[in-house]
Amino acid sequence: MSDITRLTELIEPEALALGFELVRVKMMPSEAGDGGEALQIMAEDPATGQLVIDQCAQLSRRISAMMDAREEAGEVLIEGAYHLEVSSPGIDRPLTRDKDFANWAGHDARIVMEKGFAGQRVYKGTLGGIAAGMVTITDPKAGEAVLPQAEIHSAKLVLTDALIAATRPIDTSGVDDIEEENEEKADD
Repeated sequence: MSDITRLTELIEPEALALGFELVRVKMMPSEAGDGGEALQIMAEDPATGQLVIDQCAQLSRRISAMMDAREEAGEVLIEGAYHLEVSSPGIDRPLTRDKDFANWAGHDARIVMEKGFAGQRVYKGTLGGIAAGMVTITDPKAGEAVLPQAEIHSAKLVLTDALIAATRPIDTSGVDDIEEENEEKADD
């Protein structure tokens, strides 16, 4: 089992050096079906709340170089086979940091607790924010619930029209070129 705390300690300075903020570090089963694991890293550019492909590649190369150097020095960071996935958090992003719960208050979220909390494990409703380590969500079934952040297994925004309207667009450079190229192909 990989030590996510140790990985985060090593990865966060690499993201910060590029001007990015770390959103999440997570080990998950590989989708390649090879029995290995995937080290998933989500980060964002504070100016946009996203990463474009070039930024993901830049961060991936930096993290790979750091991990290779540590492993060559004899430190085992991840047992067995794994691959690195660096991505932007996306619109329906995970909520992992205090600022995520605060910044996205008023939007719909889905929160899954480690164990059932007040008779319910999954809460889905309007996020109210965070104060003193307690996350507030108004769930149609449970009403207003105040949940200890330390007991949250996972939390993420739910894709809605309001969320789409509130999300800044990621890099749109080149969009006109794509439309023109598609129009040219249609004319052929």
